[in-house]
Amino acid sequence: MHQVKYADLDSLSNISRLVKHNLTNPFWVDNSTVLYAVNNDVITYKKVDIFSKSKVQISKVQFDSAKVKTPNHKKEKRNLSPDKKWESSIRDNNIWIKNPESQVEKQLSFDGSEADKYTDVYWSPNSQKIAAIKEIQNPIRKIPLLESSPKSQKQPILQWRDYNKPGDVLPVARPALFDISSGTKTDIITSPFDNQFNLSFGTWYKDSQSFTFEFNQRGHQVYQVVKVDATTGNTTILVDERSTTFIHYGKNFIHYNADNKTLIWSSERDNWRHLYLVDAQNGKVLKQLTKGVWVVREVLQVNEVENYILFLGSGKNAGEDPYNLHVYKLDMGTDVLIDLTPENANHKTTFSPDFKHFVDNYSRPDVAPASRLRSIAAPNETMLLEKADITALLKSKWTMPEPFKAKGRDGLTDIWGTIYRPSNFNPHKKYPIVEYIYAGPHDSFVEKNFYAYNRFSKLLEMGFIVVAIDGMGTANRSKSFHDVCWKNIKDSGFEDRILWIKAAAEKYNYLDINRVGIYGYSAGGQSALSALLHYNNFYKVAVSLCGCHDNRMDKIWWNEQWMGYPVDDSYSKSSNVDNSYKLKGKLLIVNGELDDNVDPASSLQVVNALVKANKDFEQLYLPGYTHNLGDNYVTRKIFEFFQNNL
Repeated sequence: MHQVKYADLDSLSNISRLVKHNLTNPFWVDNSTVLYAVNNDVITYKKVDIFSKSKVQISKVQFDSAKVKTPNHKKEKRNLSPDKKWESSIRDNNIWIKNPESQVEKQLSFDGSEADKYTDVYWSPNSQKIAAIKEIQNPIRKIPLLESSPKSQKQPILQWRDYNKPGDVLPVARPALFDISSGTKTDIITSPFDNQFNLSFGTWYKDSQSFTFEFNQRGHQVYQVVKVDATTGNTTILVDERSTTFIHYGKNFIHYNADNKTLIWSSERDNWRHLYLVDAQNGKVLKQLTKGVWVVREVLQVNEVENYILFLGSGKNAGEDPYNLHVYKLDMGTDVLIDLTPENANHKTTFSPDFKHFVDNYSRPDVAPASRLRSIAAPNETMLLEKADITALLKSKWTMPEPFKAKGRDGLTDIWGTIYRPSNFNPHKKYPIVEYIYAGPHDSFVEKNFYAYNRFSKLLEMGFIVVAIDGMGTANRSKSFHDVCWKNIKDSGFEDRILWIKAAAEKYNYLDINRVGIYGYSAGGQSALSALLHYNNFYKVAVSLCGCHDNRMDKIWWNEQWMGYPVDDSYSKSSNVDNSYKLKGKLLIVNGELDDNVDPASSLQVVNALVKANKDFEQLYLPGYTHNLGDNYVTRKIFEFFQNNL
């Protein structure tokens, strides 16, 4: 191992300044002009006219992104009807309307109370009706946070945070419908939607004859888009998404076409997230718009005038990292799909206000950035804006990261990750390995862009090789790839991770798989400790930061999504608290006393269990710290722990 003092590495973050001509922060002034900054040391700004394809260097005084005024798209605070004749409000838990000119008021609802209140109001396009959300209130759990060392006084301060946990009772929302002229309320049968995690308003149809709401059933295995007839109150289910595991509702996309005859919906019903055209009157699937063993990641625009969809997708290009984002244009009339960003790289894009052009900044961990101006209408007409020069960076002995893939536990699926080596790397030495882990099922996490400096760059220079891997159970691959996490958070893709590291060590004999450590924050903190409980024949050292060590102790929306509802014994099986007796290896637990993202009691409960199990470990409990544990002191303690134990 390098004999390097940690203090000598404090200037490492300046290594990014050795990258020249790297485009940063593109800013569209209007549809024809984009400004951007180049370089990281002395910032230079350039102005590009997209039609003349000319670049002009300007001074920082001429353009300061912090001072540029952007259009204010905030909605008017007053909830005016579309015809401006009425203004709605909620007062004393009920709906009131008022004529802005005469100031004459009218109470529309009379059944609201503190326990069952109206919370949101939505006008029909013809201003004749109001759809509303009425919500039965239930108590919100509160967690205590003890600020031991406040600046304002000597004595500790007890703080409280609203914080529902898995299994807690939730509010129950129901749609309501009112006629303005008559003041009558139309009954809507809502009992089929009572067992809910969430119910929210969708949209009014343009003809004001119907509106929709979205229903997420408790347990996240049923998600429905429901149409309400604004005359009768009758309901029709348009989208009935169901899963035996979970529906990743945070990734749902819906777009109602202007004529309200069809809607576009995203679904994983064929094992891959794709787009579907649905009849907006009866819910019949008319057409699967995208298909294949790849994923629609995000819809950017539905252009109904020119009949195309712009979206981000990944995994479509054979032989390429399946997580790389590309911008695609789908012609809905001809089904022609065009990759507007064909380079083998991860593409970060910034679109003009009219979505006709975009700046594409693309790179990979092992490919320096380049930036192009691109046109939606003419994909082949591009303009190179900047290409990063990393000559000085390479002269500094900096070592390029290496994307690496190996087969997962099924022997078929490619698992992707990245190997990071220290500068002055010597292939004839043996290097201990540290895995930086975040295995939260809500996304994928291995960095796909080029960066000269990462949060663990100092650890590299201390003589370690760091790896980062996306194993099964994380998002942005197939549904079956994702489902591994279901009621099984402790899995964290470890079977795939271990196979990946072993494959890397087989190729590179300087990787010492007898000295493997792991660390992570939050969900990564939970996984890091789990490694020493369930996979301690492989992992020898772990640092667990602000971890949720028992999913029953953590926030409801995240944990019920992956661990299910009602709360069952799968929570115990994945609990670091209940499995603490299995600990083997060197462990450091770190968390802050004011963490309102992950209840600090979660770390203290696992500490209590480890003490009762007579296990040796170290703990760093930080006064005044929140969920953010990324400062220099904490970083030093993490890396020194690996240096002392690996």
